[in-house]
Amino acid sequence: MNTDNSFIMPFGAEINSDGIWCQVLNRCQGRGMRPALFLDRDGVIVDEVNYLHRVKDVKLINGAIDIIARANVLAVPVIIVTNQAGIGYGKYGWQEFIAVQEQILNELADRGAFLNAVFACPFHVNGKKPFQHADHPGRKPNPGMLLHAAQRLTIDLSQSWIVGDRAGDLVAGKNAKLSGGMHVRTGHGHDKNEQMNSRSLHSPSFEVINATSIADATQFLPILTE
Repeated sequence: MNTDNSFIMPFGAEINSDGIWCQVLNRCQGRGMRPALFLDRDGVIVDEVNYLHRVKDVKLINGAIDIIARANVLAVPVIIVTNQAGIGYGKYGWQEFIAVQEQILNELADRGAFLNAVFACPFHVNGKKPFQHADHPGRKPNPGMLLHAAQRLTIDLSQSWIVGDRAGDLVAGKNAKLSGGMHVRTGHGHDKNEQMNSRSLHSPSFEVINATSIADATQFLPILTE
């Protein structure tokens, strides 16, 4: 497996001083601050295959493209925030991550949809150096990737939402003081504990919605139902 980090960075991408992959692909449409739609990647917009790193394994979940396109039409920035422990473990490198991302972007583009940004954290407590970190601020459930997004794009975190298949995705949203999160039962979301832990995050300041898949987002998420 190629884990060599000597690779060509794609458009809009850099690895910042915290070691987080930051890729801004499109400016936010319109003027002023606006709510964003944060999406976990594996298990939410693409099938969970355990450490996705091969282009041939990329399969978008039904409805994902439609939801992203809907957000595009409403000028809601769409931002992927993904933990990539597979890089930290040495199972694959940034080059494989790039290839998978390019495939996702191409499939979206074929249907007239796009992402505004992608953030990825390779750190894990059991990672190999230099990716070993007891509690990296960028790794969900910590809010670091969402906070980086707010620094790069004109988004209003307090009105934004996150969609995830793990409770930790929603915890990251709550820690970033988002308006709410939608837990989906695709990917790891079929696990009863994930569902229960997600529901327990509901509070007056953080709404939690449970849904079958990302395809349900237009029925529930306020920022997509205008």
